[in-house]
Amino acid sequence: MSKSRGFTLIELMIVLVIIAILAAIAMPSYRESVKRGNRRAAQSVMMEMVNRQHQYFIANRAYATAVQLNYDLPPEVSPNYSYTITLDAGPPPGFTITFTAVGGQLSDGDLTIDSQGTKTPEEKW
Repeated sequence: MSKSRGFTLIELMIVLVIIAILAAIAMPSYRESVKRGNRRAAQSVMMEMVNRQHQYFIANRAYATAVQLNYDLPPEVSPNYSYTITLDAGPPPGFTITFTAVGGQLSDGDLTIDSQGTKTPEEKW
């Protein structure tokens, strides 16, 4: 009799179990990495919006509302965050930009930065 070649069902099941265990370990880490990347992209956009607000203030002696700023979120940020701009009449006048997480980023929470450069929550920056 010749010896048959191939894998037994038990061997295939063991390989599948090992792959499932590796996937269970790797997926949460991957998701967290994607979430951090999305957050960094949003923070970069927030800093750009702060710069635009300061430029608007220099030109108009007031900070811009979201409509006046007319800023469209880039495609890498818009599926994960929406934003609001809250103006503070002062004195001194100021603003707060809040990015609210949506979709897959929802568990990450809100990010804010104000006209003084205060960023919250600190652990996310």
